[in-house]
Amino acid sequence: MKKNIGSRLALYPMPVTVIGAMNGDKPTWTLVAHVGIIGHDRVLVSLAAPHFINGVIKETKKLSVNLVTEDMLPEVDEAGFLSGAKADKSKLFAYTTGSAQTPIIECAPLTMECTVADVYESNGFESFICTIDNTFVEEKYLSDDGKIDYRVMKPVLFQFPSYEYLRTGDVIGKCLSFKKD
Repeated sequence: MKKNIGSRLALYPMPVTVIGAMNGDKPTWTLVAHVGIIGHDRVLVSLAAPHFINGVIKETKKLSVNLVTEDMLPEVDEAGFLSGAKADKSKLFAYTTGSAQTPIIECAPLTMECTVADVYESNGFESFICTIDNTFVEEKYLSDDGKIDYRVMKPVLFQFPSYEYLRTGDVIGKCLSFKKD
């Protein structure tokens, strides 16, 4: 029997990302697991309203979404617990600047450069609705037909409320292949 546990956000696990934005001539970074797809050309990045990076994103209207692999976790954690208002986080990751002028973490397996199309405000959060300008993927994570192979990439997932990182799992079957005759 199912038990009602109240009004709880329960759509976890989610991919772990590091969001980057250019603060003048230096990048700033923050750890974010509240990201989502709202169309084939748009993503949503939800941040607590007090985050330092929010103001930078509102000013530049640009951000990068960098997927995280297990070997990146020490720096990723630091990006999450340091405040950009109190510390310079620009040296946490080696980066390049993409063609849309966002910081791209060099060791990230995949980065999407995004432009903010809208900001949705809710109780204590600012959600940036973004168009995808460019997607950069390390070639070793592309299949022979040019598609992203997440089985090889193995992005880290986050589960709330236990605040745990998870490894991605094995393929259990093709979507829409479990139909019973």
